[in-house]
Amino acid sequence: MRVAMMTREYPPEVYGGAGVHVTELVAQLKKMCDVDVHCMGAPRPGEPDVHVAAADPALSGANPALTTLSADLVMVNAAAGATVAHSHTWYAGLAGHLAAMLYGIPHVLTAHSLEPMRPWKAEQLGGGYRVSSWVERTAVEAADAVIAVSSGMREDVLATYPALDPNRVHVVRNGIDTEKWYPDTDAATGTLARIGVDPTRPIVAFVGRITRQKGVAHLVAAAHGFAPEVQLVLCAGAPDTPEIAAEVGGAVEKLAASRDGVFWVQEMLPTDQIREILSAATVFVCPSVYEPLGIVNLEAMACSTAVVASDVGGIPEVVVEGETGLLVHYDPADAEGFETRLADAVNALVLDPDRAAQYGRTGRQRCIDEFSWERIAEQTLEIYRMVSS
Repeated sequence: MRVAMMTREYPPEVYGGAGVHVTELVAQLKKMCDVDVHCMGAPRPGEPDVHVAAADPALSGANPALTTLSADLVMVNAAAGATVAHSHTWYAGLAGHLAAMLYGIPHVLTAHSLEPMRPWKAEQLGGGYRVSSWVERTAVEAADAVIAVSSGMREDVLATYPALDPNRVHVVRNGIDTEKWYPDTDAATGTLARIGVDPTRPIVAFVGRITRQKGVAHLVAAAHGFAPEVQLVLCAGAPDTPEIAAEVGGAVEKLAASRDGVFWVQEMLPTDQIREILSAATVFVCPSVYEPLGIVNLEAMACSTAVVASDVGGIPEVVVEGETGLLVHYDPADAEGFETRLADAVNALVLDPDRAAQYGRTGRQRCIDEFSWERIAEQTLEIYRMVSS
């Protein structure tokens, strides 16, 4: 079996959960079958099984949806000889769909998120959002198998695309490498010292992109209600638009003027530095308004850090209320109430560090027991075999 793994993100260009998923899945699948990676971005010299699909230079400056589709066509052409096409996100969905048509092979599609559930992307793509939505619908409804990264995501897929046969939708959750993500208690405090964080005070951490989906603005608003001793470390960059960058920047500036201990890290930090921050944190906060699963919660839990998270999407399948953290109800009609509840949950754990520490220990064990990438690769291979038979 030869798998054409089709993705926008692949190392070293990984900025979100889908990229992490593909990276870890490929590493495990290569022990079980042949895998060629078809990705976008810069060339990867010295990696013969990684094929980079460049967008048509004639489309320079065009809507990003069009440049994406041109790269998809390059992926399809390079996938000749594959026995299964496996696409991730709408960025590669058309590539998987066309490869299936052109070569007569099955197409497996992993749904990491759904375009109709992210209407704010119209701010980023303009009319390209209608294109990305069409691509996703076309690819999802025609796929031989759809993998949802959580049970909640499976429900969303079926609700969004009711024409899809439920028997073709399978749940294979995201995973975590607990040898890469662990409580880094022996690490030097270089990262924290460089940022200016006081290690003797409680730390609340956030890691994520600046996008409507991740709820960064809600977290910054909630932080006005954090206990005075709390420090907030925001590892937040890669804004979707200049407008949301300015919005969050203004909110952080206002917060920093009202309290000390506010640290905003805008560059993408390497894994070891993120691990250090997560390990040092009393609480990790995930205020997402939409989240099919949330690998970042697993990363925090694997570092033995308690989690406070919104109760949306697949998050409750990762963060167990009262065992590995606290879940906060998100109501899109009551932003102020959500922000108040976030602050209350954070303060409850900051004021009870023994409870927070116990949640952290339980969370790491849950990662080890239930979210191994090896098992996820085995489940994925089973689906390949099913659609190929």
